[in-house]
Amino acid sequence: MDFDLSDEQKMLAEQARGLLAERTPYDHLRKLIDGGAEWDEALWRELGAMGFLGANIPEAHGGLGMTELDLGVISQELGRANAAVPFFSSIVLAADAIRLAGSAAQQAEWLPKLASGEVVACFASAEGPGPVLGPGTVLAQGKLTGTKQPVADAGIASLAVVQVGEGLALVRLDQPGVTRTRLDSFDQLRAHYRIDFAGAEAEAMPGQGVLPTLLDRAAVQAAFEAVGGSEACLQMGLGYVKDRQMFGRPLASYQAIKHKLADVAVGIELAKSNAYFGGWAAEASPADLPAAAAAARLTAIKAFELAARENLQVHGGIGYTFEANCHFYYRRERMLAVIVGNRGYWANRLLNAQPGAQGKAA
Repeated sequence: MDFDLSDEQKMLAEQARGLLAERTPYDHLRKLIDGGAEWDEALWRELGAMGFLGANIPEAHGGLGMTELDLGVISQELGRANAAVPFFSSIVLAADAIRLAGSAAQQAEWLPKLASGEVVACFASAEGPGPVLGPGTVLAQGKLTGTKQPVADAGIASLAVVQVGEGLALVRLDQPGVTRTRLDSFDQLRAHYRIDFAGAEAEAMPGQGVLPTLLDRAAVQAAFEAVGGSEACLQMGLGYVKDRQMFGRPLASYQAIKHKLADVAVGIELAKSNAYFGGWAAEASPADLPAAAAAARLTAIKAFELAARENLQVHGGIGYTFEANCHFYYRRERMLAVIVGNRGYWANRLLNAQPGAQGKAA
């Protein structure tokens, strides 16, 4: 594998970073929160028009047919900008699920609409506290009953990919038999919902056994998003301590501050290396993906948590105010730490992926 992005991937990153820097300044994010908006719809439409939403969707279905590493470049820039868009729900999870498990007809119907941004989809897996892969929802004779919670971006989605046992089903959310209830969410720019299904019409997806692979691929993208957020925290903290004066000298000149930011930088580099390997393994070496995804997920959670906390610390008391920008990343970090499974789930996944260890980790 290569140990750096290609020239084309660097250009993709620069294009995405330039657009997001222009469209998502922190004051704009504050306005979205103050206005009660669940997402930045204008930005979403622009991302669709520029082709970013179709990055990993096949060209035959209106996408660009790019690799998971290419998609990771976009995820990283979205994480850096803390963008208020349902990219992870609609593209990383739902679109990939349809691509992996959907019938030819389901792919033809939904993937072009997801690639353009015309349709927003969510992924409903969890059923309350407990493992991300919990049973309970029942699909019988084309009717779905049960409850899923929390479901990210369900309030703005018109389609849901719902886990039913070890399989998946497609459900239109604008129909009788579907009730959506907004939940309290720590991340004010990514709303979560409870969805109750009471005999809602649903269409089973024929692909079987895809859930572990789907979650591994999603974990890699979550790692890329966390890396982008971590880098933003490091730059924010570094910029502040260079300007902040204490006892007649820059705060950045104190050894303790240098150590804090150095530890953050080291954690980011480790997480980034693992995310790159995970993106590569998803395409080139599927046998390595379970271990690569788990390693990327675990190191990215740790790096983002450290970066977000230290960014708050070096800012001091002002860092905890709404007027400061630190809280955007601290909130996003807390949400990303539990999406598609917490540390325990991925630690076991990593252990079970080691040769000769299958089934030994509890």
